[in-house]
Amino acid sequence: MTSTYHIGLLFLRLTFSAMMLTHGIPKLMKLIQGNMEFGDPIGIGSVPSFILIVIAEVICPLLIIIGYRTRIASIPVVIAMGVAAFIVHGADALATKEKALLYLFAFASITLLGPGRHSVDKK
Repeated sequence: MTSTYHIGLLFLRLTFSAMMLTHGIPKLMKLIQGNMEFGDPIGIGSVPSFILIVIAEVICPLLIIIGYRTRIASIPVVIAMGVAAFIVHGADALATKEKALLYLFAFASITLLGPGRHSVDKK
């Protein structure tokens, strides 16, 4: 693979993961403060849903940024964005679910392509 391919993968990982952190960090702060108010889109309870979304929006993007277990770390993000797009915003207009779909497709691409050479995994 060419060097630009690996730079492109690095750019994809860094940009989308950093943007995902802007959604996840406020949720992490809310969790730390003990405010467990959150929806229950898949019927497992609001607290487990909240903990899983914090993992998907904070822990996983941090792993993806450094490129550690990237393919595995991107799967929870893909699932979370699928739930957001097709369950939480399922009946909404495309404009409302667009952001979740963009994240879903970006992280699905990361899952398929891997982290690239510029990562801890170096694949």
